[in-house]
Amino acid sequence: MLSRALAHALLALLWLLHLLPLALQAMLGGALGRVLYTLARERRRISARNVQLCLPELTPLQRRDLLRAHFRWLGRSAVERALLWYASPARLRRLIHVEGDVHFAERSERPVMWLVPHFVALEAAGLATQLFQSRPVVSVYQAQSHPVFDEAMRSGRSRFGRGELLSRADTARPLVRAIRRGHAFFNLPDMDFGLKDAAFVPFFGVPAATLLAPSRMARALGMVVQPVVAQILPAGAGYRVQFLTPWTDWPSDDPLADARRMNQWIEQMVRADPAQYLWVHKRFKTRPPGEPDPYAARADAPWP
Repeated sequence: MLSRALAHALLALLWLLHLLPLALQAMLGGALGRVLYTLARERRRISARNVQLCLPELTPLQRRDLLRAHFRWLGRSAVERALLWYASPARLRRLIHVEGDVHFAERSERPVMWLVPHFVALEAAGLATQLFQSRPVVSVYQAQSHPVFDEAMRSGRSRFGRGELLSRADTARPLVRAIRRGHAFFNLPDMDFGLKDAAFVPFFGVPAATLLAPSRMARALGMVVQPVVAQILPAGAGYRVQFLTPWTDWPSDDPLADARRMNQWIEQMVRADPAQYLWVHKRFKTRPPGEPDPYAARADAPWP
């Protein structure tokens, strides 16, 4: 593990980056992405396998081009995290362009769950819920192994005083209490956390361990669900965060059917902008009994 001094030095460098014009940050991030594509071979291999499974209609050349574009966006998201963690609210309001009904949660008499899939502009979506509407927000995050970076992430994501972060290692009780106090729930539903409170539901036709908790929680707490999708805009133009039309027939009384519909909606969003979806995580690491690990290295796998 890095020493605390080196970790603080890296955060100081990150802070300095946020002072640069966003167009220059975008160039640096794109360059970092090209380096990561070359050097981060394991993450590139995982991404290639995900794209191969989810978008089999693409040719090998199209998959390679998609992956290269994805890593450029990934590099931008890493560099521009400095801007999102440290820039002034006025600067962020100029750069984060919200579309749709961003004030829905403020008006809603029912608790609100924002469904936010893992696109590379996820940080911008989280800040948009704090900068452009007044309802307090609660979210669950994966605690970082290094305490300095963990504190930096918590501070950057909740620095406007309306965001509360809970560790994924916690029980559900603090989350439920926050929702009952009036917090909207910023929910990231498309990760593989194993089969606890989950089921195998198709994602691009591949069985994927999919949480049933969003549907069950929404039904138990009388929540209304509003999907939110975020994108990084080209050439340092900022970010687009879309607050889409709330779902009027979700949740139902069938959590499995709700999970299937949720995955189908995420598929539609990914097909609309495949290069910015977070392909680097192992979405299919949990497998049905007897099914092989799709990420095991194979001699015949056409990795780029």
